[in-house]
Amino acid sequence: MEGAGTYYTEKIVCMCHLVRTLLCAKGIVVAKKELNNVKEVLFWSYANLAMAHTAVERKQEKYTTFNYMIRAKLFKGLIKGSMHIGTIFDDEKIKLLSGNKCSYCGSTENLALDHIFPKKMGGKDAGDNLVYACRSCNSSKGKKDMMEWMDHKNAFPPLMVLRRYLKLVVVYCIENNLMESFVNEIKDQKHPFNIEFIPVSYPKPSELVLIAE
Repeated sequence: MEGAGTYYTEKIVCMCHLVRTLLCAKGIVVAKKELNNVKEVLFWSYANLAMAHTAVERKQEKYTTFNYMIRAKLFKGLIKGSMHIGTIFDDEKIKLLSGNKCSYCGSTENLALDHIFPKKMGGKDAGDNLVYACRSCNSSKGKKDMMEWMDHKNAFPPLMVLRRYLKLVVVYCIENNLMESFVNEIKDQKHPFNIEFIPVSYPKPSELVLIAE
């Protein structure tokens, strides 16, 4: 797997304008920046994912200046359009390399294919939308939104399956012209995801995993 720092931040010049970047990152956290539209919610979540990925990969107990810099730079770049979310291709490689095990809990027993976006909610029978899941997770998740299901379980998904999920949500929102919509406008509409459960804050890195084991 490619290093997370390379994957997410190849355009970042480390240590450039360090103080200003760090203040920017902290300002978003401390001030609880309000995320009004769908684009801001999704890109902020993805920027937090990049922050968490680098921290977990480095086996950190807590987030540091480096991680906050990645989040701030990526969020700014995504909003401005100077940076872009990668394709599902890398996630497909991870799915193949991680072997036949449940993407949610890591079990190797009674595996089936699970639709991340449930079919009954418009999810497609396409490789991008399919991951391995054990019978227990498959049955428990059912036709629920993945993040809503995780919230009900008081759990947080492995970061690699969350990355795939967020990419699917972004593609769906672009295709359906939802990126500029206000969150309140779509929260009661029927979509294959629930905008209210998109994670905008992440647990500390010691509580996260990249791939279910």
